[in-house]
Amino acid sequence: MSASPVMACVAIGANLGDAVATVQQALRDVAGLPETHLVKPSSLYRSAPYEAQGPDFINAVVLIQTQLRPLELLHALQVLELQSGRERPYTNAPRTLDLDLIFYGDVAVATPELTLPHPRWHERAFVLQPLAEVWPERVSTGQLAVVQDQSIQRIPSRNSP
Repeated sequence: MSASPVMACVAIGANLGDAVATVQQALRDVAGLPETHLVKPSSLYRSAPYEAQGPDFINAVVLIQTQLRPLELLHALQVLELQSGRERPYTNAPRTLDLDLIFYGDVAVATPELTLPHPRWHERAFVLQPLAEVWPERVSTGQLAVVQDQSIQRIPSRNSP
C-alpha cells in the first residue's frame, strides 16, 4: 500500500557548466520521479552565490505531489545530483546541481540525514523569491524583506514578449 500524496517543494540550483539547461532538465527529472507528478515549477532566477563560491547560480523551485516518503524522496534527489556529476569537495562548493528538499507537507523532522522544513530556507532569496511565485502562502512579505539585499533576478522566459 502506498502513502497518500503529499505536496513537497524542491529547490534547484546550479552554477557550473550550462546551469540553465541543467536546472531545466532537473525540473523535468524531479517531475518524473516515481509516484510523483509536477504541480508547478517556478521561473528561473539568477542569483549571486550566497555563503558559497563560484559563478552566479541559476535557481528555481518546483512543487510536486509525491507518494514517496521523505527519505525516499531525498535519496531520489541525491541520485539525480550524482547523475548530473555533483561532487561535494567542501561545504558550499560550486556545483553542477543542487537539489534541496524544502518542504514535505507539514512534516517537521530533524535527523542526521534529513531536516524538514529545510533549516535555512527562509534565509535565502534564491528559495524565497521562486517559492513566493509558486506557493505564496508559504512566504511572508517580512521574510522577503529580510533577504532584499541578496542579489537575485528573474530570468525572462523565452516565451515572454
